[in-house]
Order: sequence, then structure tokens, then C-alpha cells
Amino acid sequence: MPPVSPEILKQVQGIALRTRGIVDTLLAGEYRSLFRGQGMEFAEVRPYEPGDDFRTIEWNVSARMGSPYVKTFTEERELTLFLVVDQSGSTRTGTPTPKVQRAVEVGAVLALAAALQHDRAGALLFTDRPEHVVPPAKGRRHALRVIRDLLAFQPEGRGTDVAEAIRYTSKLLKHRAIVVLLSDFQAEGWVRPLRQLAARHEVVAITVDDPQEANPPASGWVDFEDAESGRRVLIDTGDPRIRRRWQALAARAKAVRADLLRSAGTDHIALTSTGDYALALRRAFASRLRRRSVRR
Repeated sequence: MPPVSPEILKQVQGIALRTRGIVDTLLAGEYRSLFRGQGMEFAEVRPYEPGDDFRTIEWNVSARMGSPYVKTFTEERELTLFLVVDQSGSTRTGTPTPKVQRAVEVGAVLALAAALQHDRAGALLFTDRPEHVVPPAKGRRHALRVIRDLLAFQPEGRGTDVAEAIRYTSKLLKHRAIVVLLSDFQAEGWVRPLRQLAARHEVVAITVDDPQEANPPASGWVDFEDAESGRRVLIDTGDPRIRRRWQALAARAKAVRADLLRSAGTDHIALTSTGDYALALRRAFASRLRRRSVRR
């Protein structure tokens, strides 16, 4: 990555200041409750006691000792938060805020929350291929480096290959981690590798959409260009029939995406490039906490 300009460093400071209240008062507690306890380390073997979960019985030791023994575990002292951020052409669209800008700010909140809990944070930035990796490390200074690289990154590719980014992440992460995948998922073939990733790691998919993509303004004939392929098409956005069909197709695409993410075993948080994302995050995290409480 080329040298970082003073303007980017100023933006890093701005995001850190702007998100301080969210990190300190809104997400710090939720972060611990959501992710703490997901990773467990083996501690010791002890004699079985009434009420112990039979699934924790250590059969080899029990056979050797002549009575049942169980394995005990302790919560991992540190976790790894790994952000996988889509930087393709489609994420760089959006009015007045590009989708990728909202994704970067959400990633910044999570990286700073991880630093606050003394966890490691890292990132992978991708387009049609993995382009940049920030290895996980601890500390607020490192979290600010993650944010800096997210802001300063200039992609070489325009396309999207979510599946390859997921496979690359699987190879990078040797131990269980929290993987947050920020993308619009405008690609194919990612369900199977995502399911495989979710089998080994705690995975949260955060989608960021531009509301105008689903409901464009009625501006008459508009020349649209695909941000990734460059393909152009002329559409009459003032025609009510065309607008209804557009809206129906957009709604169906979102529903299909949500179903695929659910089938892959991930949590899905849907955000937009406009409005208050902090409130949406809190609602999504509260819903996740309720589901975890029910499962317990």
C-alpha cells in the first residue's frame, strides 16, 4: 500500500472521534455478550458430578480410572475479530454515501470495540481477488491502522469474487475467530464456502444497500452503467410499469440473499448507506442476544 496521506490520517481521527460514543456506550457491552464464550479452551479433567453434561465425559480417562471423568473448559482470554471487506465497484456506488464508506465505518466501530476488549483485530480487503491483508493484532493503535488501511485502500480490480475471499480467509485463520463479512454479495458461488467457513468460525454477514438501488427516482430516461462490467443500459425510470418491475426484482433479490445467508449458517445484519446505522446495529445485536439466550 502506498504512503498514507495526511488527509487519510485526518479521516481516521474523524472516524475514531465520531464513533467513540457508539463504541463506549452502545456496543462495548453487546460485543462482550455476543462473542465472549464462543471460543473455549480445554482446562482439565475432573471426576464426574451429578448434573454434568454427559457429552463432556472423557472416556479414555474414565476407563483408565474406573469411574467417570469429564473435561472442563475455560473461556478463551482473547478473541480474533477478522473483517472481510468488499471493495469492488458495486460497493463504491450510492448517493449521497457510497456503500463502502458505510461498511468502513461499521468495520471501524467493531475494530475499536475489539481493541476495547483487548482482542485482536485484522482485515482482508477484496475485489475480484484478495488484494490486501492486515494481520490480526491487539491494541487501539493497531485498530486505528486497520481503519487507516480501509480508508486508504485503492482497489486494482472492479469485479466481485466473494467465494474466493471466503476461501482465502479460511486459509489465513488457523484458530477460531469472529469473521465479519461486509459486502453487498452481488456475486455467485459463495454459499458453499461460506457454510464451510461458518462451520469453523463465528460468522456475521453485514450487507449494505443503497435505497435508490431498489427504488430509483422517477427521472425519465436514465443511462445506467454497471460499476463492475461497464455495461450500459437506457431505462425509462418514469414509466410506472418499469418502476414496479424494478422494485419487485430488487425486493426478490434481497429476499433470496437473506435466505442464502441464513442457509449458510451465518447471522445477517442488513444496513443501508443512509440513516442511523448505530440503531440498526443495536437492534440486530439485541436480536442475536435473544436467540442465544433461547438456545441456552
